[in-house]
Amino acid sequence: MKSVLIDARESGTSTGRYIDKLIEHLAKLNPSLKVMVITKSHRIKHFNMVAPNFQIIRSDIKEFTFKEQLGLLKQIWLLKPDLVHFGMVQQPIFYPGLVVTTIHDLTTLRFNNPDKNPVIFKFKQRVYKEVVKIALKKSKVIITPSIYTKSDLDQFSEINISKIKVVYEAADKIMVPAKKIKILENKPYIFYVGRPTPHKNLNRLIDAFGLVLKKRPDLSLVLAGRLDANYRRLEEYVKKQRVQNVIFLGFVEDGELKWLYENTLSYVFPSLSEGFGLPSLEAMVLGAPVVSSNATCLPEINGDAALYFDPLSVLDMSEKILMMVNEKALRTKYIKLGQVQAAKYSWDKTAKETLAVYQQVLGVI
Repeated sequence: MKSVLIDARESGTSTGRYIDKLIEHLAKLNPSLKVMVITKSHRIKHFNMVAPNFQIIRSDIKEFTFKEQLGLLKQIWLLKPDLVHFGMVQQPIFYPGLVVTTIHDLTTLRFNNPDKNPVIFKFKQRVYKEVVKIALKKSKVIITPSIYTKSDLDQFSEINISKIKVVYEAADKIMVPAKKIKILENKPYIFYVGRPTPHKNLNRLIDAFGLVLKKRPDLSLVLAGRLDANYRRLEEYVKKQRVQNVIFLGFVEDGELKWLYENTLSYVFPSLSEGFGLPSLEAMVLGAPVVSSNATCLPEINGDAALYFDPLSVLDMSEKILMMVNEKALRTKYIKLGQVQAAKYSWDKTAKETLAVYQQVLGVI
């Protein structure tokens, strides 16, 4: 029986959601392959529960480290898999065996992170660029979550585009009961959840909201996500621009997130760069009307189920937000379109198409 090793060291993080859902749904398919999963100690129990038919192996080797290049290489070598699937770009560049790599986007190469030391970050960007090029060259198949990312990789590196396979991801409905956030009860608001890094374009969202307030002074802008240094910078930006009614919630649990989606007048996604854009689909699943940037992959993934704006135009963003919050019929229309659009994607389909890639590479179709 052929064997596949899946690198799930990112499991349990926001970026690791893809690999978590892939493994969970692959296990349900009960593939006629021996599947091994390497993951960090604190995620072993999780995978033993969702994938009891897979072999779960501890690997506490951190991503983007020299130990990854040597220690992980040795661990993989000793396990002797017929195929390795890396769910992110980071991987031992000298591993000589069959490899499938998922590359979500090239955002890290295009945007800085002010939360990091600029000298070290620039150095890591250069190293990352070379790792991406090596991964593209040595991987038998590259999986991307959108046609946009496929095209972007084709322009970035001279590789045979036929080895890039688009496998869409999906959004799940939050199953826990909604948990009310008291400070927002009976208060109209628009909403964003996620990281506050520069490519998320939250400064312009705040500026656009300042314009919105001139016509809807009763409205609040709710920003949810762990309050790191980048969110602290945004708090200072709000004070500097003197924009009222901006609420920083910090980290929210699933029940609170569900309530936020279900009660918002609009989920606003101002991002400048995405490989798939999962939050807008999550909003659609839970019945939130979406106002979205028209950048990169977002029109491809959201189809006609979002009201789009130019993410570089504060005025356009503010006008589209106002349209959505002021017109109930428009919100109803986009809620219905969103639920139809989100239903086009499923993790079961993601798992089946990924398994087909494994079988193709291993020659066991």
